[in-house]
Amino acid sequence: MKNAHPLREITADEIETYNRDGIVCLRGLFSAEWVELLRQAADLSMSKPSEMAIELADELGADGRFYHETFVWRYNELCKKFIFRSPAAEIAGKIMSSDKVNIFFDQWLIKEPGTTAPTPWHHDMPYWPIKGWQISTLWLALDPVRPENGAVEYVKGSHKWGKTFKPATFSGNHDYGDDLPEVPDVEAMRDELELIQFEMEPGDCTVHQGLIVHGASGNSSSGVRRRAYVSRWAGDDVALDLRDGVQEMPPMPDISNGSPLDSELWPRIVG
Repeated sequence: MKNAHPLREITADEIETYNRDGIVCLRGLFSAEWVELLRQAADLSMSKPSEMAIELADELGADGRFYHETFVWRYNELCKKFIFRSPAAEIAGKIMSSDKVNIFFDQWLIKEPGTTAPTPWHHDMPYWPIKGWQISTLWLALDPVRPENGAVEYVKGSHKWGKTFKPATFSGNHDYGDDLPEVPDVEAMRDELELIQFEMEPGDCTVHQGLIVHGASGNSSSGVRRRAYVSRWAGDDVALDLRDGVQEMPPMPDISNGSPLDSELWPRIVG
């Protein structure tokens, strides 16, 4: 059966790891039925892309297929079922120590075998019209995840650097135009930084804080897909923060700047 609550308790050590490192890997929280439902959802989305879908490999002139789609639950009933009925919102709330949890948006990040397009080093918050600390991403693996097929790397503790960097361009056709500093050259700083990467099995997930710097290679494997279903969650202290240069969203809800996110676009799932 598909579980509505985590299959085990989230430990105090896991919450502390998230707070300290900005990233935690959680295993054994989702049943195999949720993984299978999302695999079916991925097939549905990729066969009938919504207006929010982008073929990133094509945009970058890269080999392979890097499928990106946001606000999927608004178009895909299987994803909607996951957002509202799975333990994901509860997991995010416990990790963030938040009583309330809103879904900000969900997302496909799918790299097929032989895809050369990387995920550039970035952190999430500068893209989004929100502010607050209780902002997290749950990255759920639907396939085995290894370094060679695009396992994400995270710069440990970078969520506490106290810095905000210019949003990196994924598709090559968007200039955010911010006067923020560029993301540091992580590749050139590998000996100076502590990088974290997790090998994952289907059903494992990571939860990362919105300011941690992270990136991923392409999928150089010959036959292993890297289907990731990503859900972005907002907690008690998160509010709307309209400003220039942020990522385009669907039609914005009729809420004032500085208000909580509670709306049809960003419904409250917990609390």
